[in-house]
Parts: sequence; structure tokens; C-alpha cells
Amino acid sequence: MLELGVKTLLAYLVGSLLGSLILGRLRGVDIRALGSGNAGATNALRTQGKVFGLAVLLIDMAKGLIVVRWLPEAALPWSQPDPGLSRIWLQLGCALAVILGHVYPVWFGFRGGKGAATVVGVVAALDARLLVPLILGWFLVLVLTGYVGLATMLAGVVLVVAVHYLDPGNLPLLGFCAAIAAFGMYTHRSNIARMMAGRENRVRRIWLFRPRAT
Repeated sequence: MLELGVKTLLAYLVGSLLGSLILGRLRGVDIRALGSGNAGATNALRTQGKVFGLAVLLIDMAKGLIVVRWLPEAALPWSQPDPGLSRIWLQLGCALAVILGHVYPVWFGFRGGKGAATVVGVVAALDARLLVPLILGWFLVLVLTGYVGLATMLAGVVLVVAVHYLDPGNLPLLGFCAAIAAFGMYTHRSNIARMMAGRENRVRRIWLFRPRAT
């Protein structure tokens, strides 16, 4: 249990290092006070430009990828490997912890992003095959609706379906993906409210059914 506790704690602390807030401090801005108030790549892109947004995206993806791929098997001097601990559950525990760290970062007053980019990094580490349906599902919904938040939520549903077909019988991974899909809907609850009120921003350049200028 010591190994599980130590490594999930480390995963959470790494997850708490948000690209938008770290880079924002270097620039003298707090992304949470701008645009939608979300400390993620989408709001960073809208308020600070393409280079800044891309840098935030890469940082938040990388921490999910590195934590899940490296940390479970890392030999830490203060935590010996537990022979009774399943490596699969340890990996999934670290995956969940890094996502929670991004959403509730201890370094930034527990006000973080929504976890989408970190989830992509986590999925890449768990099973890179799942990236194809995940990204295609996200892009298809974005093109059809113009809503980034809706695309992200439905991509989580696509991820669960993809695990069922690509890795049948892997109940731990299926359960994990179902959990993060549900959590993604929770973190996007403000987007749901704005969509229902007709106030959610759309990516009009990509939206296929955007109103044409007359």
C-alpha cells in the first residue's frame, strides 16, 4: 500500500502543474481571470494566441503520458515495489491521480482545468490505439456542432465504446474510461448549462453548419 500511496501522490502533484498557469505567470496573467475562466488549452488559445495555447496543450498532454508510462514502474528509493499490488491497478491509479491533479491543483488553490488534454496523454500511455477513435470522435462532433466542450464529452463516450471493441475483457481499463468519461461530463457542467441557455461559444471556422453570411 505504501507504493500505491506514494506513487499516486506523486502523480497528483505532477498533475497539479498546469501549463496555462505556469506559462501565464511567466507572462504576468492568470488565465482563470480571462475568457471562460478555465485553466485549459482552449481558453489559453482564445485569450493568449496559438503559440501559447499549443504550448499549454503539449505540457498538459505530456504530464499525463509521462506519469502513466514511467511512474508505475519507477524504482523510488523511499518506496519499494509491492509484490501484492497489481501493476495494472497501480497504473490506473496514477492515471486517475494525474487527471485529478490537473482539475484540482494543490499548487493553484485547487482551481484547475477540465482535464481533457491530460486525458489524451493518459490514453496514449495506456493504449495508443485508443487515440484514433478518441480524436476522430472529438473532431467529428466539433465539425458538426462547433462546440469544443460537447466534442470533449462525447469523445469520452467514444473512448468507452472503443475499449469495449479494441480490448474486450479488459474490465479495469473499461471501468477507468467509463469513470473519466463521467468525470469529464461533470467538469464540463458549466458548458452544458451555457449550451442549454444558448450562450456557449462555437468554433465557427470549423463548424460545418455555421450560418452563412448574406
